[in-house]
Amino acid sequence: MKIRALLAAILPYLTTIAWAFAAFVAGQIAALVALLVWWHGDVHALSASEYDGAVVTLSVLVLNPVTVGVLMLAVHLKGADQAEYLGLVWPRVRSVAVGIVGIVLIIGLTDALLFATGRAIVSSFQVVSYTTAAAEGWLPVMWIATVLVAPAGEEILFRGFLFRGFVRSERAAVPAIIVISLLWAGLHLQYDLTGITEIAVAGLFLGWVRWRSGSTLLTFLLHALFNFEGMMETFVQVRHLL
Repeated sequence: MKIRALLAAILPYLTTIAWAFAAFVAGQIAALVALLVWWHGDVHALSASEYDGAVVTLSVLVLNPVTVGVLMLAVHLKGADQAEYLGLVWPRVRSVAVGIVGIVLIIGLTDALLFATGRAIVSSFQVVSYTTAAAEGWLPVMWIATVLVAPAGEEILFRGFLFRGFVRSERAAVPAIIVISLLWAGLHLQYDLTGITEIAVAGLFLGWVRWRSGSTLLTFLLHALFNFEGMMETFVQVRHLL
């Protein structure tokens, strides 16, 4: 009986993880197929262009819609309301104001710390992907992918689907926010440890905002602002180098 009770207790969490994993893998496969089609099946050229702006942009544009589609299928099969389950509800004005102030402070403090310690504010990944995208004519699309598409897909996956699946009581909120933030940060292996740490800190804040506001639309807005600021810093860095 105890084993059955334990299985019944953990089954919803396992189901959430399984669907999230399946959605992410499906997105990765779809992105790989799209890249192979674009590069006419030239695997060697693709592997040599890992941080190429066109590769990064096309991956983001394909991966995220497919991932979201699988997650929405999971919610549909569960018989739940899409907007309510994924937190796609409008936040209160006060929550928006607190969120914007918080994300600005995080950006300002982390940039100040990087500058004070002599570390690069803009990573090599950002510079390479930005400059190659500009050279290949993909820069406008890259802005859309980075500022809008990536935040939408990641927020629905992490602060939408995973958050709802993990936070089944108020007591579970803090551990879930920590775990989800670490998972989200671990997705960004293109950055060094400093960059991943910054993303983890931002993830903790976004998780808290999701918890207190109940809105994934708000975390999307904050994530978009976070990415927009990163793109602007990259733009300034690249222009300075030129």
